[in-house]
Amino acid sequence: MSRLPERHQQVITLHAAFINQVVRLSQNSAERAHFEQLLSGAEANGWGNLVRAIRQITAGRRDTGALQGLDEEDRVIAEAILRGLQNPATLPDPNARPDPALAAPGLAGMIRAAASGDIKALTLISDMAQQMSRAGGPMARLAAAIRPLINGERDPRKLCRGMNSQTEQVVLDIIEELERPARQGQPQ
Repeated sequence: MSRLPERHQQVITLHAAFINQVVRLSQNSAERAHFEQLLSGAEANGWGNLVRAIRQITAGRRDTGALQGLDEEDRVIAEAILRGLQNPATLPDPNARPDPALAAPGLAGMIRAAASGDIKALTLISDMAQQMSRAGGPMARLAAAIRPLINGERDPRKLCRGMNSQTEQVVLDIIEELERPARQGQPQ
């Protein structure tokens, strides 16, 4: 099996529990109410297009037409669900943790979008921060920095208080990503 791009693997790892739940619940008619509840929650969190695709896939549609209209992240999740339905051995480990060192550009993009008023991005990054908080330790410390970053805080001393060196580096990378567009527009 070919290896997925790191960015795609990060998305799958981050949403592994959801992907596994969709596959498991959709294949058990006795779990139909839980399946519908899972999809309703996803739809309420701004994943309407993804839920539409999941409904088509779990109803038996296996062609790429079910993926039309999805953004990159939703497409990666839907493709992982499709692979999992076809071959359960491809399902991601629901207990795996994303590598925070690879997350800085994606987090910075979501922080930038959330700060500009994008409700879907704000919802998504809030959900991610909740998941990171539940993971505890360094991930919880990183989660604590997200809201201040959305609100415009860029002082590493404030944002990185109490973090280990790896988590601090992630925050520094996020700050660098967030400041990059501002620097590009300024004279050298």
